[in-house]
This record gives sequence, structure tokens and C-alpha cells, in this order.
Amino acid sequence: MNNKKIRQGIWFERLMAIAATVNLGLVLFNLSYVSWRDFYLHNLPQITKLYDPVKGIEAHRDTENYLKAVDELQTQISQTGINSTQTTARLAELRRLSTEIVQGNPFAAAGKSGTLEKIKNRMRRETGKKSSTEAFATFWTPEFLFRRGTQEINFFNTQIKPLFITNYYRHIGENGEFLDEFWLIDLPFVILFAGELITRSWLIKRKQRLTWGEAILWRWYDLLLLIPFWRWLRVIPVLIRLDQAQLLNLEIIQYQIERSIIANLSEEISEIVVIRMINQLQIAIKSGELTNWLSQKPALRPYLDVNNVNEIEAIVGILVKTTVYQVLPKIQPDIVAILRHSIDNVLSQSPIYRNLLAVPGLGQIPNQLSLQLSTQLTANIYTAIVAAVEDPVGAKLSSQLAQHFSEALGTAVQKKQTLGEIQTLMSDLLEEVKINYVQRLSQENFEQLLTQTRQMRSQVN
Repeated sequence: MNNKKIRQGIWFERLMAIAATVNLGLVLFNLSYVSWRDFYLHNLPQITKLYDPVKGIEAHRDTENYLKAVDELQTQISQTGINSTQTTARLAELRRLSTEIVQGNPFAAAGKSGTLEKIKNRMRRETGKKSSTEAFATFWTPEFLFRRGTQEINFFNTQIKPLFITNYYRHIGENGEFLDEFWLIDLPFVILFAGELITRSWLIKRKQRLTWGEAILWRWYDLLLLIPFWRWLRVIPVLIRLDQAQLLNLEIIQYQIERSIIANLSEEISEIVVIRMINQLQIAIKSGELTNWLSQKPALRPYLDVNNVNEIEAIVGILVKTTVYQVLPKIQPDIVAILRHSIDNVLSQSPIYRNLLAVPGLGQIPNQLSLQLSTQLTANIYTAIVAAVEDPVGAKLSSQLAQHFSEALGTAVQKKQTLGEIQTLMSDLLEEVKINYVQRLSQENFEQLLTQTRQMRSQVN
């Protein structure tokens, strides 16, 4: 039963996706019709006969009368000949109409002034006249029209008449815009999609227990199928519906879009975070907070302590204990070796030591003496350090030493020349870090980072 419902659901999705695609095709056809009308007129005239009324298009009265006069001229010539009074009168009428066409430009209203220019250029080339008015006046004379038999009539029918035919008049609606009755074609689709959206929203509202507004937002893209303007935006719901109906696979496109967006955002966010961090450090240095810290003075802005613990002292204490109890015992043999080498070098400079080495049986005594001395010295020093660490008085003296050292360092650093040099050097160093780091960050391949991240997630999953 579930499989049957799934099959019915997918077929419904496909049917609605096809309907949306057809609607989008009509929308794009309507948007491009005026631009492509000349093509349809010459190659698919049936389309223009059907769709011109939708766009409020009809043949232009002036150009239609002009072509009608040319047809009447050809009929008159076939009946009474080229030199008859009736033919002469019709030629004179055509010359008058030609002047009106050139001066009045009936092509302008349809945005086809370029077509009129093309007509005038062809007439000038054909007659050899520089003025388009003179060219028409020369063309519509018995002497020129039949100087080469019927070739000039054929020239007009093949080179000029098709351009005249493309001109049109388009009605304007009460809103001041060109008349467009496409909404009548679009209305059945809008009703269909509106009914579907209401039904889907009702089901979502009941299932998810949402408000009507929240349920409609679940299918926000379907709203683009209902708006009567910006109809080209319907490409968005059409693509989504085709993907949902499994008629089009947009996963690759979606993946590339996500990669592009994430890469750009990652780069920009990383640069902003790094630059802001360095800027804050530079501000802290220039504002004197470094001096206040070294001199143990209150900062310009209140410093918030979250645990009432001096973290620096605590860290130093941990490092000292780790060094005393774990590091020094492991490196004690190395310290003994260094001290023994130093003692040997000092003793080797003594004449008594060199004479003692020359005495038979006593050559090993100096070596044993330096070994015992270095070992004992290292042990005493280590014992003294441990005692100092464990002894409360020693710990207090060490704390006083650290405090006096910090105060002395702060006092020395606060000298105007020293402080200025430190602040300048540290600010310049941070500026160099900012420039060089951000430059490397911009050059880093975020596409490769995204790929590595996806591989890592896939391995974890």
C-alpha cells in the first residue's frame, strides 16, 4: 500500500512539474515574442496570426496602405500598361506616400526605426541617389521602374516589401503600457498552482501543527508561480519541482553552488576574524594597555576576571613544578656531563693538576674527583631547587623575586624611548603579520579544504 502511494505521489509530482514547465515555456515565449516576431512572421506566419492579438499587435495603417498601393499599381500596369493615365496617377500617389513614410517614420512607434533606415539604404543603392526622398521619387517613375523589364518590381517585392511587412502598430492599455493579454493564458495555470499550494499548505499545517503562514513558507518557491509580474522568476520553482519529481538531477549544480558560496564566505570570514584580532592588538598597544599591564596599573578599560585566579602565575607555577619534578631528573645526567666537562677544562689549566696526572697510579684520581664534584654539585643544586619550591619561605622569596623582576622590567620599559620603540616595533610586526597572513589566506585553496572536510566527515560517519 505504501509503495502504491509513493508511486502515485511521484506521478503527481511529475504531472505538476510538467505543467509548471509548460507554463514557464509560455512565459518565456511571451517575453521574447516581440523580439522574435520578425522571425515568426517570415518562417511561421501562423504563429503571428494567433499571437498578435494577445500582444495587441496589428498591421500599421500607413505601411499597410503603402503596400496596398503597390499592389494596386501592379494590377493597374497589368490592365492598362505602364504609360496609361491611371498608371501615372498611381505612381504619383506612391511618390507622395513614400515622402510621408520617410518624413513621418511610422516605424518609430514599434521601435523599428532601424528597419526604415535599412529600407532607405537599399533604395539609395538601387537608384544611385544620396537622398532617400529622391531615391523613392526616382524609383516610382515609368522610366526607372521598367528600364530593365520587371527587375525593379521584383527588387521591391523581395528586398523592400518584407521589411515593410514587419512594421506594426501596438495598442496601449489604460495603464499607459502596451496591451498584453497574456494573463488570460496564464490564469488557468495560476488557478491550478494556487489550488495545489492551498492543499499542500493545509496538509503541512495539519501534520506539522503550524500556522497558515508558516505552512505556506514551507513551499515559498511556489509563490513565484502566482505573482503576475517578474514571471521569469518561475524558473526557480520549475527547477525545484523537476528535481523533486526526479525528472532533472540538480545535485551536481547544488553541490557546486554550495562549494562556491562556502568557499567565498570562509575566505571572507577568516580574513575578517584575523584582521579584527590583529587590529585589536594594535589598538591595545597604541592605547597604552601594554604599559599598564607591565606596570601592574589598572587598564584604561576594566579587565574582567572570570575565576579570581592570576592565570599567568598559575601557569608559571605549573611549569616550574613540571620542570623540577619531571624534567630535571631526566636531564640530570646531561647536566652532570656538562659540569664535569667544565670542571675538567678549569683543572686542566692548573699546573698541579697536570703534575698529578703524571704521577704513576694517581692518573685516575682527577677524573674521579671531577666526576664526584660535578655529581655532588648537580645533586646539591637540584636539592636546593626542590627545597626552594617546597619551602614556604623559599616560595615567598621566589614570588618576591618574580614581582621585583616584573616591576623592574616594567619601570625600564616605561622609559619614553624604550616604550616608543617597543610599541612601534610590535605595531609594525602585527601589520606585517596581518598583510602576509591575509595574503596567504586569500591564496589558500578553499576548494581543496572543502574536499578534505567532506572526506573527513565521510570517514567519521
